[in-house]
Amino acid sequence: MINFRNTNIFFLVLLIGLIGYHVTYGLPIFIYFLLALLYSLVLFYGSYFIQAGFYIRSICEVETTKKEIAISFDDGPANDYTPSILEILREHNIEAAFFCIGKRIEGNEDLLKAVHEQGHIIGNHSFSHATWFDLFSSKKMLDDIRMMDEKMKKIIGTKPKFFRPPYGVTNPNLKKAIVDGEYISIGWNIRSLDTVIKDEKKLLAKVTKAVKPGSIVLFHDTSKTMLNILPDFINYLISEGYMIRRLDKMLNLNPYV
Repeated sequence: MINFRNTNIFFLVLLIGLIGYHVTYGLPIFIYFLLALLYSLVLFYGSYFIQAGFYIRSICEVETTKKEIAISFDDGPANDYTPSILEILREHNIEAAFFCIGKRIEGNEDLLKAVHEQGHIIGNHSFSHATWFDLFSSKKMLDDIRMMDEKMKKIIGTKPKFFRPPYGVTNPNLKKAIVDGEYISIGWNIRSLDTVIKDEKKLLAKVTKAVKPGSIVLFHDTSKTMLNILPDFINYLISEGYMIRRLDKMLNLNPYV
């Protein structure tokens, strides 16, 4: 398995070998630039594809033959759409996971309570979800994540164990923050891209095509397109014989501290 540690070992050995060859036979300088570029591309892949588990293992699906699937929502609570999402889930008797942004809780406290009281679980999606979150030090990351914990605890009396990295990006600093904070990193294996795809038919086709046993679906509270196709997606799953399970129940893990 490719990860940060064995990638560094591989490229270090390769660099030493190239230097040795260079001293003995000579090498054009561009070879070193090419090596640096290749190394950067591997790091980019590891950082931006959470399923790779490059820096830290994130749970992105469940290995199972059972036709079960978990639905999750990021970036809420959002007053425009979260209430409607809750109503759709209630109508279908479905429990989901909501990875919330701490700064969006203020003014939406009753909405967060509703999510909790209706049987859904709440995960940590950072407090700030800052554009430059990935460039924070590990301490600043952990402070930010814990701010979300405290905000949530004041409202529903418990802290989340599940953490979903903002933008799905991981790096060594975030790994340290996750480990030090004793969180469980949660990813996905179906990224709906519902904040980008505005065509409802395309969005529905994309997510239904990707469904398989043990999938974790990523939606967003902030997407009107997602809201419009959510009933059809649920009906598709039911028609195909899938059981929609709450994430923690499918993973058999405690979602709270």
